[in-house]
Amino acid sequence: MTSLKEQIQHDLTQAMRDKDAITTSTLRMVITAITNEEVAGKEVRTLSEQDLITVLTREAKKRREASTAYAEANRPELASKEDDELAVIERYLPTALTDDEIAQIIASAVQQVTDAGQTGPSSMGAVMKIVQPQTAGRADGGKIAGLVKQALTN
Repeated sequence: MTSLKEQIQHDLTQAMRDKDAITTSTLRMVITAITNEEVAGKEVRTLSEQDLITVLTREAKKRREASTAYAEANRPELASKEDDELAVIERYLPTALTDDEIAQIIASAVQQVTDAGQTGPSSMGAVMKIVQPQTAGRADGGKIAGLVKQALTN
């Protein structure tokens, strides 16, 4: 089985052969982001698959935010380019969780925290600590936080 990074490298080579400009430029940006993450800090490190997903999620979020900003600024051609790049990045992200799956994960985490004696909105940090590893790269963090807060106030 090839790693995610190897798959991205392979797909970049293929996109270059196919003269697919959007895929080529997007994968080059992704590889640059991965390399920057690997050399950040005091020593060079190899990223785990989860770290790679975190980098991809961050890049996807940048594209979503840029697309929204361009759309609001009445620049549909730039918004479209960002959407195309986002589509390329999303090929490498795990499938998104459904709202029902997210609700189940949150309910389970709230139950664990409640069983441990913590209740109410003050236990949000403890719940998020349980939920985040299960939803990383598969759901928007802001959405998760809102749903956790809602679950704790009910």
